[in-house]
Amino acid sequence: MLVGKILTSGVLAGSASMLALAAPAAAQDAADQPSDGIEEIIVTAQKRAESLQDTPISIAAFNAEDLEAKGITGLTDLRAQVPNLQLTPFPNNAATTQIFLRGVGLSDDQITQDGGVAVYQDGVYVARSQGQALEVAELERVEVLRGPQGTLYGRNATGGAINFITRKPDLGEFGFKGQVSIGNYDIRKLKAAVNVPVGERLAARFSYLNSKQDGFVRNLGTGVKRFGDKDRQAFRGDVLWQPLDALSLRYAYDRSEIQDTPVFVAFSPLHPLRADRPTAGSPLVRDLLRNDIVTQGHSLTAEWEAADSLTIRSITAYRKLDNFQNQNYLTGVLGPTPLQNNMSRLLQNQWSQELQLVGDLLDDQVEYVLGAYYFDEDGSNFSNSFSPPTATRSFTTATIANRSYAVFGQATFRPEWFERKLALTLGARHSWDKREATLVRSTQVGAGPVTPVPGVGDGSRSFRNFSPSVTLGFDVSDDIHTYVKAVRGYKSGGFNIRASSIARFNDGFEPETLWSYEAGLKSQFLDDRVRFNVAGFHSKYRDIQINVQSDPTNARITDVLNAGSATVNGVEADLTLAPSRNLRVGLNYGFLDPSYDEILDARGVDISPNFRFTQSPRHTLAADITYDLPRLPIGRLTANIGYTMQSEKFSSSTIAQGKFIIGDYGLLNARLTLAEIPGLNGVKLAAWARNIADKEYYVFQFNIGRPGAIFGEPRTYGLDLIAEF
Repeated sequence: MLVGKILTSGVLAGSASMLALAAPAAAQDAADQPSDGIEEIIVTAQKRAESLQDTPISIAAFNAEDLEAKGITGLTDLRAQVPNLQLTPFPNNAATTQIFLRGVGLSDDQITQDGGVAVYQDGVYVARSQGQALEVAELERVEVLRGPQGTLYGRNATGGAINFITRKPDLGEFGFKGQVSIGNYDIRKLKAAVNVPVGERLAARFSYLNSKQDGFVRNLGTGVKRFGDKDRQAFRGDVLWQPLDALSLRYAYDRSEIQDTPVFVAFSPLHPLRADRPTAGSPLVRDLLRNDIVTQGHSLTAEWEAADSLTIRSITAYRKLDNFQNQNYLTGVLGPTPLQNNMSRLLQNQWSQELQLVGDLLDDQVEYVLGAYYFDEDGSNFSNSFSPPTATRSFTTATIANRSYAVFGQATFRPEWFERKLALTLGARHSWDKREATLVRSTQVGAGPVTPVPGVGDGSRSFRNFSPSVTLGFDVSDDIHTYVKAVRGYKSGGFNIRASSIARFNDGFEPETLWSYEAGLKSQFLDDRVRFNVAGFHSKYRDIQINVQSDPTNARITDVLNAGSATVNGVEADLTLAPSRNLRVGLNYGFLDPSYDEILDARGVDISPNFRFTQSPRHTLAADITYDLPRLPIGRLTANIGYTMQSEKFSSSTIAQGKFIIGDYGLLNARLTLAEIPGLNGVKLAAWARNIADKEYYVFQFNIGRPGAIFGEPRTYGLDLIAEF
């Protein structure tokens, strides 16, 4: 009903794709806040600090206050916060995240395949989806860039890019911030960060996070006590040295450890029927193990202001991943053994080097970014899959060696003779990718011998791509900005470990590309009390990499097709209101209409009617209200209520597998914060609750020989104690 009112009211009239921020931070005192209007948001999406309202990209941005209020410490916490962004746990391991943006993503977790949405941490590309449920010890800002980022974020960003920006050390001042959280399901979270100055030119910042939560499904069998436990910790050490006013060096080391227990997969009927949320698994489960994931990395960022109009930036990074995961599927559904039992170990490391020149020319009439990028990745994966119904155990060993090079540039021209109201931006990126992979398989039936599968996979493919972009912007006034843009996105090809034959593995698959055409409006008016950003996009998607299940009885056997072409249309809109100093209202909406135009099989027959876009709900909504209550003797109370919803979506790409549909659902969250407590400067106390109505819903449903579903969390609630000085 709410979506219908929005559509019919004309709020979403026109086309568009710019969504800024669900809701700003709570209003502050007059002494701290010079005006009653909506505060400016600064982003670095185009490699330079600029106002979000001046950036012709569809961005959802969360500052430090928003991250605290919404409890966002990592990727999966963004679920439902950003319309047209879908974050789904992979069944083998909930710490592996499927990311879809504007209908573009990857539904598999193979080491030989890359996702369509690029994830960056402080400018460093994180290649593997395994372990991306990591929590970052101290975030300053999160930016979600929707649509292909072919120029400045060229590594596999056909759907978009997600940037996590951590807080830098502060020179010359000591600082501390700590948070302790407790809640039901034995929620225990500790966050702490300390900033230590060493003279005037050097400072270090150390951050730590420890997060635990009991799962809501008990294990009645042997092994760990529950399915879905969260047990995570993260550490970050950050050193900033500024030997000269124009030169800074920042070195950071981060490490995250995830020891969650396997998420529970429930036997579930197909849509429109739905199973009840389980509280316990089968007593027949045996030796359930917890996962063990360690992801860590080093980065060195150097910035030199070579002139007033030129900054040279270098980002050097090394990251490594050690990922052990296992899963028990549907024990007790067909008998005393699991329908399938998977276990795997993945090792991966990556080097990257990026060089950027950011500057301006002709009295700031021209702003430019030039750069070069190098990426080197190696890894291996061993998996052990057991299917008791057929008494067959499959062993797979795969390796990868990937290299990527790119040069890129972007320039914006704002001519003085047009009073700089007109802006023309041209950009381009040329990429070279080389991918190598090997595959060895063997099987074991019952207690028989381990038998090698004939043939050894050994594939090598090289790809190149040229991705241009053009954007034309016009400032109707100081507070109203419009733009139109066309941009090409590219994702490299690769190999498929789960291919139905060694020959299919060696053939690999081709890159996919996407052209996106976008028009947008960004506006702020009524003395900065209203912000309205809206845009629409029309995308033409080519050579789509789609995973098709080849064997209905074995979800591990799939083939990857470059499945022809598709069209994706959509709208993204953001409305933020500040009717008074004490009240903030945010409403974010996303509309998505994807469809396959043509998919040709081996006979040249169009089979597109048999396919559906997954993880692409037609409507998504995030509403948020923040209100500062009148001051009380005990301090200032701030109330926040948030509601998110999404319509139904497909979770299987082919209708032949069955009607795998996630039904529509909405979630209600709330938070009440007490700040400015007399005698306790810098201390805040907050009570919060998520999924207040205790809604039962699926976050994913899939085919594992029988329909299996992963449920969203039940109602959780707790208290936060925060101290900062």
